[in-house]
Amino acid sequence: MNWKLDATGQELLRRAESIAEKVVAPAAAETDKSARFPTDAIAALRSAGLLGLLSSKEHGGQGQSLRTAVAVVERLARECPSTAMVVTMHYCAAKVIDKFGRDIHCRAIATEGKLGTLAFSEAGSRSHFWIPVSTAEKIAQGIKLNAEKQLITSCEHADFYVWSSRPVQKDGLSTIWVVPRDADGLTITAVYDGLGLRGNGSSSLRARNVVIPETNRLGEDGQGFDIMVNEVLPCFNLLSASTSLGMMEGVVAHAVRHVSSARYAHDGTSLADLPQVRAHVAKMRIKTDLLRGLLQDALDALEQQREEAPLRVLQAKAAGAELSLEVHDLAMRVCGGAAFRKDLPVERFFRDSRAANVMAPVTDALYDMIGKSICGLPVF
Repeated sequence: MNWKLDATGQELLRRAESIAEKVVAPAAAETDKSARFPTDAIAALRSAGLLGLLSSKEHGGQGQSLRTAVAVVERLARECPSTAMVVTMHYCAAKVIDKFGRDIHCRAIATEGKLGTLAFSEAGSRSHFWIPVSTAEKIAQGIKLNAEKQLITSCEHADFYVWSSRPVQKDGLSTIWVVPRDADGLTITAVYDGLGLRGNGSSSLRARNVVIPETNRLGEDGQGFDIMVNEVLPCFNLLSASTSLGMMEGVVAHAVRHVSSARYAHDGTSLADLPQVRAHVAKMRIKTDLLRGLLQDALDALEQQREEAPLRVLQAKAAGAELSLEVHDLAMRVCGGAAFRKDLPVERFFRDSRAANVMAPVTDALYDMIGKSICGLPVF
């Protein structure tokens, strides 16, 4: 489990581990059952200074790298993937705000522990999140936004949205903004009640003539695509992969405990005494370790600015989504009928594992991007 963290990163990971064990794990089943947002977990992470993990020291944050964020999210996902997804979206938003935002917003996240999220997904552009159809218009009072956003994680609970729109005046595909949750004209139109990741607080969001200061723009008008690809995509893809990895570690642990303890009455042997069960467990471990190795190499490639770093970023999310499906399918198989019961967490992890494949950029789109990269073609 060596993430090659510095001393501060190791201490922050220890804090996250304590929260995962004492706060996240005990609430995980109810978070899923009731589709309840993990308010207590987020409060604990805030108190521990972990919501400011990626915020710069200049703004009062921890000044840690993406490597530490990956380690923290992976640990949370072993207990509750919904909580890990909330933190993933927060770190993506916090990273962009810290680099491009106003000091007041940067410090609100770094020192006050305000919660951020991404508001990129739209029904009109679907998985092509980099081509928003929502609009931004310059008026006397500032910028007027109109949009139909969908599947916004932490929607009702976030303090800030990192928001995409069409450019105001310049050429380009998009422009990025900070939009406060309490802005007039924002309405939640549909609350997510789905198969997995049920506690991530996802909702659809309508903006009708929402006015924000022009100074809430992140980067230049029309620069949104560059910010999405160069800042958000590496962060989201690697944190998504770490969420998949944490789920895999979690379900492997639950499956091993089950097959080691479940016994036949006639001779006292366990399920683990069956060679076919051990073979499936071995496959689960190998696939989990494969993802861990790829994710660690992707982090190395980014930090070392290696030529293949963009490719590794794409590969990590695709591999995480696909390998996670395989591992969770095997977990259901080796645990048999017990896996279908709610008292064993395998069923919950199995449902949660379905999300990564269809979360933009979806795996099929990633395969196309990876193929283009390998063949020397433009990715976008």
